[in-house]
Amino acid sequence: MSSLSKTNYNKINKLSDNDINYSDIPETDEEFWSDAQVLFPSKKTHLSIRLDDDIVSWFKQFGRGYQTKINAVLRSYIANTQKTQSKSQSRT
Repeated sequence: MSSLSKTNYNKINKLSDNDINYSDIPETDEEFWSDAQVLFPSKKTHLSIRLDDDIVSWFKQFGRGYQTKINAVLRSYIANTQKTQSKSQSRT
């Protein structure tokens, strides 16, 4: 998979707002932004971790940013685990 973009940025940069067709993009309103959050990247810790080859290959097939994707999966796992633990603790 090539990571090179085929986008003609010179052509895009010359467009004015009036030249852009927004007809297929709905306008955003208050409801759209009601649950938006500003998230700043957290400090990253550099470490060495051993993962199975197939796990690394699966993430790498999507190209750049595979480490960020691994981080997002781990963060999602933690969030869901914490949710599950909170529910089970509230039942006791």
